[in-house]
Amino acid sequence: VKNGRKSADSRSIRTISSSHMDDESSLGSDSEINGFTNDRHTDKYGFIGGAQQYSEESAQDVPPEVLRQREVKWLDMLSNWDKWMVKRHKKVRLRCQKGIPPSLRGRAWLYLSGGKVKREQNRGKFEELDSQAGDPKELDVIEKDLHRQFPFHEMFVSRGGHGQQDLFRVLKAYTLYRPEEGYCQAQAPIAAVLLMHMPAEDAFWGLVQICEKYLPGYYSAGLEAIQLDGEILYALTRRVSPLVYRHLEKHKMEPILYMTEWFMCAFSRTLPWASVLRVWDMFLCDGVKIIFRVGLVLLKCMLGTREKLKACQGQYETMELLRAIEPRYMQEGFLVREVLEVPVSERDVEREHHVQLKRWRKNRGELHCKSPPRMHGARAIMASEPPSRQDLRQNPTIIVESPLPPPQPTPQLKKGEKSKEEKSKKKGSMKKAPTVMEIPNPYPLAGDPQRDPQLPLRDPQLPLRDPQLPLRDPQLPLRDPQLPLRDPMPTLRNSTVQQPLVNDTPLPNTPEDSPPPHQPTLNDQSLLTVSPLQKSTQSLSSIEADQDTYL
Repeated sequence: VKNGRKSADSRSIRTISSSHMDDESSLGSDSEINGFTNDRHTDKYGFIGGAQQYSEESAQDVPPEVLRQREVKWLDMLSNWDKWMVKRHKKVRLRCQKGIPPSLRGRAWLYLSGGKVKREQNRGKFEELDSQAGDPKELDVIEKDLHRQFPFHEMFVSRGGHGQQDLFRVLKAYTLYRPEEGYCQAQAPIAAVLLMHMPAEDAFWGLVQICEKYLPGYYSAGLEAIQLDGEILYALTRRVSPLVYRHLEKHKMEPILYMTEWFMCAFSRTLPWASVLRVWDMFLCDGVKIIFRVGLVLLKCMLGTREKLKACQGQYETMELLRAIEPRYMQEGFLVREVLEVPVSERDVEREHHVQLKRWRKNRGELHCKSPPRMHGARAIMASEPPSRQDLRQNPTIIVESPLPPPQPTPQLKKGEKSKEEKSKKKGSMKKAPTVMEIPNPYPLAGDPQRDPQLPLRDPQLPLRDPQLPLRDPQLPLRDPQLPLRDPMPTLRNSTVQQPLVNDTPLPNTPEDSPPPHQPTLNDQSLLTVSPLQKSTQSLSSIEADQDTYL
């Protein structure tokens, strides 16, 4: 069993010729049209009958609440993509390493690869290419390869189904877009992976970006770029895993023998599908260095110990071992963790590229295919072609009509005429606020302004108090009968020596034998002539004195 492919003797699959199907059949998917009944098992990635190798075992299930949180974060990033890429690119990379949510993966891939900007800047280009006939030779080769691309995926299982039709349109449009490059068989799985996540036009521009920015020259005649990258992988293996390098050198294993399908198909035909998606998330964010890292991890895992090398005594045994990679090394969690730990950066790739290119020119001469410079990831692509806000604006893919009636059109007003709402607002703003009557203080201080005696102290219409509430609790005494009314000789607080509060110093020009000034007593009749305000003031002072004595 291979990724998306299945041997004939592994499972007998009942097929029905499409000529026996009615044109008005109610069967919806291509898999049903091709003879797969409803009792078939389709995994969450769309592969039928368990044809996708180790897809269920290697996948890591993310809790739904975590998935919802990641979707919210990605929606915010996609809405402000240029700001995130410029100011917080490390956060974007970290979220790509954690895995893009499946519901937003297609849109995120389009933004990461720069296909969104390319599509907006070339509106109508895909429709123009799709309407053209194309080269018959190229079209004949494309048609022969359609049924080979993930034949057990429900999107491509039917001959002539919508999946194969869109794949044909995308590949034909690319041959017209780059006629000097033409069609390469390794482009078909790349385009098929994109079509599983986005419409045909978006998949076309994604394919353009991968072929021109990420893997330039890979699909040109002569395959010079892939041979050059094979030498780069060979040199990086010497630094990362010397034991593997010595084994490959001993048996004269050329890199082109084992890494061509890995690199040209971006591991889409090698790894389990869960691992393919995670590798593509990182690849479209950080560039080709992720492809080199995955290749180095697989080489190290399969040939990195002496016990494993004992079983590989020759070139044939080594090739068979690399073609049948153990499932545990391809599991999603293990592979991603190992890839992130490989010490290979884009600077290392460019340094080795310069060295190998110099060696190539010395031994073989100049390259026949002049490919554009390689871009290492989404940030480099955006820096090379700065997009506008209009290019990054998200367009709705599904438009739902609202059940509510459309809003009534506002009548056009003549020049200088105001609407009813503006008039009502103006009238409301002209109303005076209700005046608040100021109540004077009945006990003014010395610095307060004098009150007009003609004004009343309070509103005569308001009652003095609520008549339903009692003045006080009649069961409680007015005061403690055991306490005197006031201390005749009060002392100062915090004073060790008790001194009378009455001033004993004689007034000037007053003889010592003269009697003291008259001190009013409680029984003095002069208190009867005091005003009510003075009485209340005196009563308050006597209560305070009693409290001081009590305390």
